Amino acid sequence: MSLPIVQYIGLDVAKRSLDVDLLGSPLHLAHDGAGCKTLVAKLRALPHPVHVVCEATGGWERPVVGALHAAGITVSVVNPRQVRDYARGIGKLAKTDKIDAKVLSAFGASVKDLHPTSPPQAQQSELAAWVTRREQLQSMLQAEVRRQIPGMPKPVAKHLQASIARLQKELKSVAQKMAKIIEANESMAAAAKRLQAFQGVGPGTAATLLGHLPELGTLEDNAIAALIGVAPINNDSGPKTGKRFIRGGRSSVRSALYMAAVCACRCNPVLKHFYKRLRDKGKPFKVALIATARKLLIALNTALKNPQFQPVQ
Repeated sequence: MSLPIVQYIGLDVAKRSLDVDLLGSPLHLAHDGAGCKTLVAKLRALPHPVHVVCEATGGWERPVVGALHAAGITVSVVNPRQVRDYARGIGKLAKTDKIDAKVLSAFGASVKDLHPTSPPQAQQSELAAWVTRREQLQSMLQAEVRRQIPGMPKPVAKHLQASIARLQKELKSVAQKMAKIIEANESMAAAAKRLQAFQGVGPGTAATLLGHLPELGTLEDNAIAALIGVAPINNDSGPKTGKRFIRGGRSSVRSALYMAAVCACRCNPVLKHFYKRLRDKGKPFKVALIATARKLLIALNTALKNPQFQPVQ
């Protein structure tokens, strides 16, 4: 029995426009409700099943991806760097919206087992938005704290202190909102409880993992480590054995996991011993910490996969 032919449709997303490679024919639409409705109608009219491929654009892709999911159309939101590297590899150096849409079509057809992007749950999307807002507030708070310097005029110093106090208050409010979202969802509440059973993982880290890493507990260990960028990348050639390094991945999740690893190295007996063993072997501080963060991530991934897995306290 032959498998149905799948047509890969490249979709270049901008804030106000959509450029589609509709089987070689360019289509330009507005990125609004009417444009998304027209796109869905065009895709449904094609003779074979379609798989839409678009790049992650910092959130601007959400309206059209949501419309495609609602229509039951398969869509993959892919890493822009991978697509750009692919374009260079096939000699496409020019870059326009129409060219990008064609490259996305070719990329989708060339990549083996391109994974569709699953539609997020409503609560997970809301939690992810609050996690992002928390990160923004933390960044602003750190900037305000750094601006406190000796000799500053008192009125300015007072204004700065008021700004710091306001941001701290907003951070507490956001933390409460995230906690309420998690508590209101039975599966997320159970997952958060499992994650926080590990010493070093607090409510903030658990919320970040649930909001920005919904794949946790569904992927293999190597895949989840590569997804957030804590999997060492080989750099060997012939007899040369190059230095391993990490690259890419979801930086917000990696940052949260890094801080959790710092805490775990002090209070988690298993990870503390693991970190110390690496340091005793001469591994640099950050290399040992990233290795510890990876080990912690794999343990968390296993815990959500297997309810019988018990963390060491």
